[in-house]
Amino acid sequence: MTACTFFGHRDCPENIEPILTKVMIELITVKGVTMFYVGNQGRFDQIALKVLRILKDIDSVNMDYAVVLAYVPSVPEGFVRYAEGETMLPEGIEQVHPKFAISWRNDWMLRNSDYVVTYTTHSWGGAARYAAKARKMRKNIINIYQ
Repeated sequence: MTACTFFGHRDCPENIEPILTKVMIELITVKGVTMFYVGNQGRFDQIALKVLRILKDIDSVNMDYAVVLAYVPSVPEGFVRYAEGETMLPEGIEQVHPKFAISWRNDWMLRNSDYVVTYTTHSWGGAARYAAKARKMRKNIINIYQ
């Protein structure tokens, strides 16, 4: 299985959706990516999930995806609801202190992916830190920031 994950700044413009769609289609049709892992912490993750849902509904597209959660789900006010089977908890996350859960989940997604799509406009913050980790791990990185 060839997999891809995403890391982007919490705030990003809506107009990245067409670029992200084009990149995902190329990853599927040219690079053979069949699994996508996406987080749920910010705007970039929301846009990536939106595109993944659209692509999944196209019969000719052979791919799957999972929203990888950092915390065991509860139903607080404002909780985002996901479709059945759309989320997953990486094995072992339940033993991670909540303070470190997002980093642990991101490390898991990075270890389990061959490709990393990023939206990084500057060199600080979580997205930039994980893009740097991906480079050190020699992952195939695509930064859609233009």
